[in-house]
Amino acid sequence: MACAVLPTRGFTSSGRSATAWLVFGEKAHSAAGVQRSVMTTLERPRRQQPAEMTQEELEMARTAQRCIGEALDRSRAASIMLTSEDGDLPPVQLPTKALRLIGEVLGALSERQAVTVVSGKREMTTVEAAHYLNVSRPFVIREIEAGRLPHRMVGTHRRITFEDLMAYQQRMRKGQKAALQRPSDNANE
Repeated sequence: MACAVLPTRGFTSSGRSATAWLVFGEKAHSAAGVQRSVMTTLERPRRQQPAEMTQEELEMARTAQRCIGEALDRSRAASIMLTSEDGDLPPVQLPTKALRLIGEVLGALSERQAVTVVSGKREMTTVEAAHYLNVSRPFVIREIEAGRLPHRMVGTHRRITFEDLMAYQQRMRKGQKAALQRPSDNANE
């Protein structure tokens, strides 16, 4: 089951808008400070107010992210065992991919960005897909009708899995990069 972290608009303490865009590919994990709970096709997001982090907590999150990143860069292990210094808590074994996700979430939180975790199997409406892609709803419908964006019908409504939407977005970005590279290549000739 794939999962990703959807963008969630939030506001920093200075009032500026902040958005986090993270994508990951295993199980969905929640962390302190997430704005929405994990979503599936059966449940709708519940809005929660993000926890305002103190400067000390922000620095702690930055440090934890760096430590996790360094540990993962040096390790070729399939999983990592977490233990307490005193040994009073039972050890916890975590897959490295889950630890990498936690590190990315900590990094986003340390920059005061809001984070949302979404299951890859979650089905989105055309409006939600348009918001995620930052395009209009009619554009999404045209892409569906042209066969470039897979979907399924629920009565008269179209539903797009988040995995299909991410794959489409990657294809779209790859095409955009190629289109931007062509004039540069032509100028170099």
